[in-house]
Amino acid sequence: MTLMAERPVMSDPKPREGFDEMLDVLDELKVPAGYKAEIINRNIILSPLSKGYYTRVMRSVCAQLEPHLPEGHIIERSPDLFVFPGVERAYGPDIHAAHARTYETDSIRLDGEGLSLVGELTSHSTRDVDLADKAQMYGRSGVPVYLLLDMQEERTTVFWLPSDRGYQARLSRSFGEKMEIPDPFGCILDTTGFTLKAT
Repeated sequence: MTLMAERPVMSDPKPREGFDEMLDVLDELKVPAGYKAEIINRNIILSPLSKGYYTRVMRSVCAQLEPHLPEGHIIERSPDLFVFPGVERAYGPDIHAAHARTYETDSIRLDGEGLSLVGELTSHSTRDVDLADKAQMYGRSGVPVYLLLDMQEERTTVFWLPSDRGYQARLSRSFGEKMEIPDPFGCILDTTGFTLKAT
């Protein structure tokens, strides 16, 4: 397998027999350092990990949202894999908020139904998937809020009101502006400082 920086890589271009078999392959996959693996559109995709300054942005998002979490929920930015059998996807969101019991398992596969929010920070390699596939599939899977930080366009978009066709509502703001995060959070996210600082 050849890995290329800043481009997603398919581990196998041929579709697998079924979603469960793909999950089994993912369980055993030796992911190279600096990459994460997800199941997207019936393919196992390896994507490079986030850029350094994304950590500062993710920490800010988590710190601002934590006081507004639904009862019993926690927010994390660890590389966890959430499984969505209904849409045959397995995603590793950059930020995720879910009920604490969602994490009480010895499996690497976490139940996507426990999520109250997912957040993705785009890169050149993941932007199209984050804007299209994930926006639709998180909505179809019933995740209440999808927070998309478009790091290339320096824009925040929040999606809510999930349905079987995706999200029914969305709102975008440029970095530096305040963004309303809908229920079950019902708070304001300040996106000041989400750009790369000049050194």
